[in-house]
Amino acid sequence: MPRPLSALRLEALPPGGSADALFVRLFADEEASFWLDAGAEARDGWSILGCGEVETDPDAVRAVGLTGTSSAEDGIPFSGGWVGWLDYESGAAALGAPVAGSAPGGAWIAVTRAIAVDHAGGRIFALADADELSAWHAEVSAAVDGAPLPSLIPAAADHVATARHGVREYLGMIQDCRDAIERGDAYQLCLTTRFCVERPADPLLVYRRLRAATPAHHGGYLRIGEQHLLSASPERFLTVGGGSASTSPIKGTRPRSADEGEDARLAEELRTDVKERAENVMIVDLMRNDLSRIGVPGTVAVERLWEVESYPAVHQLVSTVSVRLRDGVAFGDLSDAAFPAGSMTGAPKLSATGILHALERGPRGIYSGCFGHVGLDGRVDLAMVIRSIVVAPDGAYVGAGGGITWLSRAEAEVAEVATKARAPLAALGARVPAEWAAVSDTR
Repeated sequence: MPRPLSALRLEALPPGGSADALFVRLFADEEASFWLDAGAEARDGWSILGCGEVETDPDAVRAVGLTGTSSAEDGIPFSGGWVGWLDYESGAAALGAPVAGSAPGGAWIAVTRAIAVDHAGGRIFALADADELSAWHAEVSAAVDGAPLPSLIPAAADHVATARHGVREYLGMIQDCRDAIERGDAYQLCLTTRFCVERPADPLLVYRRLRAATPAHHGGYLRIGEQHLLSASPERFLTVGGGSASTSPIKGTRPRSADEGEDARLAEELRTDVKERAENVMIVDLMRNDLSRIGVPGTVAVERLWEVESYPAVHQLVSTVSVRLRDGVAFGDLSDAAFPAGSMTGAPKLSATGILHALERGPRGIYSGCFGHVGLDGRVDLAMVIRSIVVAPDGAYVGAGGGITWLSRAEAEVAEVATKARAPLAALGARVPAEWAAVSDTR
């Protein structure tokens, strides 16, 4: 059973050493470890890496209060608490929707040792309990001074993933979504599928390849027992600090192009596409409703709408909604109000989750859930589990999907799924099945 948690003390370290090298040297063999990653070659933000003990009482995380005052010493976004994930099925079950398989309720690490890397200022800090900080500082200092890691060797695409649904079947599911929308049962549905491969021998190496190919500001590698989450997520789900919460749903995707002119055309096409804008604003409206359940009346605000963010593999259409939290709100209250994320269900949320359960005919698991940290001081930062690999004892899987509206073009939706799955599968040394590749190549 984890010992009672308290705020971690910190001590500055000499600059030097990458987050990549520090994690490999200090945490690669830990069975409860994490790396909340600002991205390869990051020039701003923080990476938080560390280890701890598996939390056996999820109610301890749910009980964390979010409306007290908190101060970030030296700007560090995490000073003790938990790092982990919530799976999709636990959120859907809490809504009252049917779910496939079990709903384990997520998994959390009670953090005992950590390192904070400030990418903007070039600073590094060791974090630990007061009585362990001196020894931990010395251990991290030695790791900072170590030799650089060998260059990564790209994985050969020797394997073909197995798809949960074939292209023709997925096209039929898209039509089923449109039929449900026509009946008035939903007005947007996030339809997903899964691509499976054999379990990799070294999940951490796979993550290092993934982050090198598709760096993202909310990536991460988490290991809890025999399960590993490897994420290049660009979507910030929930952020809490100073008594306010915000969410930044992504709806709308275009692939990148090596040609500068074509790339700019694709970004502008995404920004102005009627279907993508409609899909995005539907989820914005849903998240406004979710956050209002735990917010001070009149404080829900749309801070930005329909902004294009560009990443190495894709352009995304992003909006941000915020709220001032009511006094006494705990993390469990926020989770119950907002999870699973509307960007991964559709709307109305309860009806959408039921429809998707019937169509997808299989669990999503950690994919479509969220991951990140819940601090003892009430600060929270969670990302969506998208553009991710989940490594389980019996294999590895990549989930991918997209939002279906009445205006959806079925072939474009299939191409979007293949685009999203390609980079995570490549990190595993695999590729999408031929029928999926053929559709994506026609986009």
